[in-house]
Amino acid sequence: MTSRRALVTGGASGIGKGIALALGAAGHPVVVADLNAQGAEAVAADIRNAGGSAATVVIDVTDIESVKAGVAAVEADGGPIEVVVNNAGWDDFKPFVATDEDFWFKIVNLNYLGALRVTHAVLPGMIERKWGRVINIGSDAGRVGSSLEAVYSGAKGGIIAFTKTLAREVATDGITANTVCPGPTDTPALRNFATGSGQDADKVIAGMTRAVPMKRLGEPGDVAGAVVFFASDAASFITGQTLSVSGGLTMA
Repeated sequence: MTSRRALVTGGASGIGKGIALALGAAGHPVVVADLNAQGAEAVAADIRNAGGSAATVVIDVTDIESVKAGVAAVEADGGPIEVVVNNAGWDDFKPFVATDEDFWFKIVNLNYLGALRVTHAVLPGMIERKWGRVINIGSDAGRVGSSLEAVYSGAKGGIIAFTKTLAREVATDGITANTVCPGPTDTPALRNFATGSGQDADKVIAGMTRAVPMKRLGEPGDVAGAVVFFASDAASFITGQTLSVSGGLTMA
């Protein structure tokens, strides 16, 4: 099972890096996809140095031709993509009234349509082979809302709904589709937000930490553990589900 080849978008840093490393450690050959070619190669090198198998590909998930070309190159070079993790994303914290249509499209294009493009490119092969795992990285912002993230929350809510519907459509094709929703996670992106928020960064992080029942922020490896599970045979009868990884900050 662990020989199943996995593509991780946005795999060069943060949660995506944690996912790629964990899948590699679990025995999956990993393709690290990112616009940051140097960062992707560094993650792939870490996987290989740990005894795993890894390659890289430059994919812009906002560009359908880039997605098609990247997926085709990956499959021509090393075989089919059997596990896809749609992790690539971006956000900025703003009151909704301070946003404009360009901002809306940037958020939706990357966080929602990007996952659709990648899934649309890899899904026909999965259907043909009668096996596949689609794992989308959502956000608890898409489950319960998050102040200053109205558009992002909407996009991630769309990811959750899309994943459930996809799961129904491909259930008889041996394919599962599930969503992992991180809560506050200690990544470079979160640190950059805290630094640029105009407040004391340490106080911002401390406030987030206090809100979590476990009294710590998530780590990329926490999210990665859920992804590795959904990619495994142990999760073969689990589909259309939304799993929060939030230290108890949100509960069903």
